[in-house]
Amino acid sequence: MNSEERDQYVTALEALTDQLAAITAGLDRDDLTTPYLAGEWSVAQNVHHLADSHAIAYVRCLMIATQERPALPGYDVDAWAALPAAAGPDLTGSLALLRGVQSRWAAFFRALPPADLEREGVGARGAISLGRMLQIYSGHGLAHIDQIQRTLAAKPA
Repeated sequence: MNSEERDQYVTALEALTDQLAAITAGLDRDDLTTPYLAGEWSVAQNVHHLADSHAIAYVRCLMIATQERPALPGYDVDAWAALPAAAGPDLTGSLALLRGVQSRWAAFFRALPPADLEREGVGARGAISLGRMLQIYSGHGLAHIDQIQRTLAAKPA
């Protein structure tokens, strides 16, 4: 990964919270908590998931940067999304957590020596490098924004 690619991925990480805040501004309780698409999460579940997921991923990156091929903890995203707090309409805490994590994560990646992007940890799906983590999670938020947009578009008129 060259420095231009890294900058693009980091910029995408940094933009996520503002994008989520913009897309969720003005939504009412029903808009936030109704899963308008069968088998998909509600808008609130998506936002809460992003805060949880990116916090975990940031910690995983710290582990990779400071340990030799650490075992990376896993979790059940669907079980977490099914918790009552993960379905609640108040996004304030999750947006604040995400904003803080994204800021720290961006600073982490900007300060990381380029060679360290090759450092790896081992998760449930095998080895993963810091560079790959950056690629995955810069797109992860965009995938959930797409899911939120599809969910809102499915709302009955």
